[in-house]
Amino acid sequence: MTILCLGDSLTEGSGLDRSQAFPARLQEKIDALDWDFTVINAGLGGDTTAAALRRLDWFLQRRIDVLILALGGNDGLRGVPLAETRRNLGAIISKTAARYPEVQVVVAGIQIPPNFGTRYVREFRELFQEVAEKHGALLIPFLLEGVGGRPDLNFPDGIHPNGRGQMIVADNVWTVVEPVLRKLHRQATN
Repeated sequence: MTILCLGDSLTEGSGLDRSQAFPARLQEKIDALDWDFTVINAGLGGDTTAAALRRLDWFLQRRIDVLILALGGNDGLRGVPLAETRRNLGAIISKTAARYPEVQVVVAGIQIPPNFGTRYVREFRELFQEVAEKHGALLIPFLLEGVGGRPDLNFPDGIHPNGRGQMIVADNVWTVVEPVLRKLHRQATN
């Protein structure tokens, strides 16, 4: 079974070898349990929701059982209208589900710095929950929980997690994804 991690530089593991990015860390957790899942790191630095939507077809050539959608940060940093980000995230989910109706979707919440204004920051944070609820997806409330704002867990840019930070990000994702994978594994082996 296939888990597609569709994201930006946070998923790609900017500044690290891909073997240290959270998708690879998820694969390690899965392999330790001897479950039959392949994690694909479809992270691309600088990616926006619109760009990811354009490149989605290539990934959908392979059956996707779980979609981890970790996008939107670059939209926020570029001031993309929230309605557009919401629409693109929804389109990615809908397009994937149209091709693979049984896909399990997990939306990773992202936050942006407070200098974008209280209202925009709040509405940006809330849009991930809205998208997850509308599309029946699971939600990771904040992908960088326990990592964001911690200099010891990020590169000097203060945005991208270092190796230790990526391990925590993997734990954040695992908390939400593990029950889904456990259920799929059980179904596949019974």
